[in-house]
Amino acid sequence: MAQTKATQGTAVARSKDERTQPLQQKITSFLWFNNNAEEAVNFYVSVFKNASIRRTVHCGESGPGPKGSVLTIDFQLDGQEFTALNGGPEFKFNEAVSLVVHCKTQEEVDYYWDKLGAGGQIIECGWLKDKFGLSWQIVPDENEEA
Repeated sequence: MAQTKATQGTAVARSKDERTQPLQQKITSFLWFNNNAEEAVNFYVSVFKNASIRRTVHCGESGPGPKGSVLTIDFQLDGQEFTALNGGPEFKFNEAVSLVVHCKTQEEVDYYWDKLGAGGQIIECGWLKDKFGLSWQIVPDENEEA
């Protein structure tokens, strides 16, 4: 296929296949789980109303896990793309990285706090760890005038 050079103000020609596929975001968060990625993704997709599993990749003959077991899952939460990996116990989540959920109402804050905090660890000031160890910040939008 010939390459098309784009200049500012012009569109780049895209193949029919490219036009029918949604554009991926440039940076995707990659989350390492201890062989429970599928359970975690199903949980997150159940919590967020605008969420979906996009693709699941299974291990083949040569591993790294048992043939047919889940290796990675691409999923989306409110338009944000993530990839979950069944990586094993080598790495664990910590508070150095957290996901922030911006909420418009107190009811929304309470909903995410209750759902994501269930079975996890409530920290304080909007911080919690879910049952998989991932840190979240549940914060209200600051729409009030000072």
